[in-house]
Amino acid sequence: MQKTNSYHSFDGEIIDPDLLISAYKTGDPELIKKLDMDAFVERNSKEIRGPEIFAAAKALKAQYKKVGAAGYCYGGWACFQLGAKGNNLIDAISVAHPSILEESEIDAVAVPTQILAPETDPQLTPELKEYVNRVIPGLGIPYQYDYYPGLVHGFATRGDPNDPKQREGLERAKNATVSWFNEFLH
Repeated sequence: MQKTNSYHSFDGEIIDPDLLISAYKTGDPELIKKLDMDAFVERNSKEIRGPEIFAAAKALKAQYKKVGAAGYCYGGWACFQLGAKGNNLIDAISVAHPSILEESEIDAVAVPTQILAPETDPQLTPELKEYVNRVIPGLGIPYQYDYYPGLVHGFATRGDPNDPKQREGLERAKNATVSWFNEFLH
């Protein structure tokens, strides 16, 4: 991990993108160990980053009539919290392959919700996919679940644009998100 003063998220910590891509593409245990995502998540827990995310949303809501939140991987849980009943901070969320998402966060969502879900995802497990598709439709909010067969966790942010299947997933996810926000933020 490296630090930079020009990037403020995660207290300036940046994961080496080449290491991240190599670790996930190859599944090499040594690269995964070197990546040490458990330690990264601990240093950037919900309790640590949540207040920063909420402060940013409050500032945006003070300036704009409608605000949306898109969360890919780690940002997924934050979108659900921002869109929870009673928070009144955002007006719609779109998440792709959300990580560390809890059932209680799903239960509390109260704004139009879009989930972009790959076929294979150790974070958005089959059980959690079943849960969102059972619970959210009963919450009385607009809901869209987009399934991406043959793709894996991270497809919407680090898909290979040179691979036709992954490129199609990247483009479809981008277009779905833009369409969702056009519908609920205008």
